[in-house]
Amino acid sequence: MPPRWCICEGLRPLDCPLGIDVLMHFCEANRPSSTGHLINRLIPDSRIHLAGGGRQPDHTQILRPGKTLWILHPQGHLPPAGATPENLQVLLIDGSWKQASDLMRSVGTLGKAIRLPMSGESRYRLRAQKDDGKFSTIEALMFLLSTLGLHREEEQLRLDFELHVYAGLLARGRPPDARRFLLDSPVRTAFPHLVARLDPWRPQGDVIVDG
Repeated sequence: MPPRWCICEGLRPLDCPLGIDVLMHFCEANRPSSTGHLINRLIPDSRIHLAGGGRQPDHTQILRPGKTLWILHPQGHLPPAGATPENLQVLLIDGSWKQASDLMRSVGTLGKAIRLPMSGESRYRLRAQKDDGKFSTIEALMFLLSTLGLHREEEQLRLDFELHVYAGLLARGRPPDARRFLLDSPVRTAFPHLVARLDPWRPQGDVIVDG
């Protein structure tokens, strides 16, 4: 983020028993809206692997010894019952839907494709979703954490993800959208001083002023 909308003071790194890797399309590498980078900032043990555009991922760098690899994909299997986070590694595909399909073909044989019972509406307001039921990379991770019973980790990621979206809307010159987003966001009560600094002209209460 530009310094004016920096949110570093609100980011709280966390430990997670699940091994987390992000296979990121190279076009995402310098995009400030990327939630793949947000995952890497929040979970120090996570790793990013760049691929796409003719670059093939290094399978030996992705695989974590002693862990079963799940690759999140909407056409995969439902998670098996009784899975233990400490024994699992998840590979998240980060890119547009077309880019993600290309990346999946490059790693599909490494592990088991897993789909999640994801429902509701995406809160990722920084990019338009063409269809319902599509979520950002970090939202997919949050669904997985909840499925595995890692609710504390899921709640903390959600707070920082929503802060990321809120600040991103402000940085793009969209204060009315940011204020609407804030109405039903936990960010408003979790980071009151940071919210006030990011948007000092925000009307008090729940009044939204366009323009």
